[in-house]
Amino acid sequence: MISESNYYRVVSDNIPEKISKIRDQIANFAIQYQRPPDSVKLLAVSKTHPVEKILQASAAGQHAFGENYLQEALEKITALQAHALEWHFIGPIQSNKTRAIAENFSWVHSLDRIKIARRLSDQRPESLKALKVLIQVNLDGESSKAGVSLQALDTLALELAELPNIELAGLMAIPAPKIDFTEQRKTFQQLAQARDALMAKGLDSCCELSMGMSGDFEAAIAEGATIVRIGTDIFGPRNLQSQT
Repeated sequence: MISESNYYRVVSDNIPEKISKIRDQIANFAIQYQRPPDSVKLLAVSKTHPVEKILQASAAGQHAFGENYLQEALEKITALQAHALEWHFIGPIQSNKTRAIAENFSWVHSLDRIKIARRLSDQRPESLKALKVLIQVNLDGESSKAGVSLQALDTLALELAELPNIELAGLMAIPAPKIDFTEQRKTFQQLAQARDALMAKGLDSCCELSMGMSGDFEAAIAEGATIVRIGTDIFGPRNLQSQT
């Protein structure tokens, strides 16, 4: 139950209004770059934000939510199990977390090791549909970020395609921040070209591009993003104390 003080705090965030604005922007950018207005999915990144805010977003028609921190995510999934929500795991994956991820999420955006992929496949319950996974690609070679290199991508993708209980659905990237719009597009173009090359090799299910966040999602849409990940512009600043 939300206390009166929390109620007014949450309502003041105008989450439905923010979601409507972002959806309009996504559709307009898609049209601007000669794409269907409904070709880009909004993933609301709800990490560190409370259940009450997710409920507001859900009431506004938002269905897909992204979480980084497993324990926090599991608590939210349990609290919101009566709602038809789609949960995406977008954080780094440790071996000891694969079972819980395989059992509770529909999507994984951050896969970059065959060992983790095999564990997810082995631990995916037979009662659930195949777990959709995206390979995280480290486009800028940043040592501080996870992700497979473009050079190693083909090998990993072909290995993943052989696993029975996961579906290679596409690629994801978190590029180094760039202010220049042209440079943003060049980086995202690399991921789109890598996706196209995999599909040309017969990996037809590898069609999704999860790329673009608050500061660069126009450039991502211009280069073919099918999923954009937006957090702060919907839910406000993150609560860093809740990271687990």
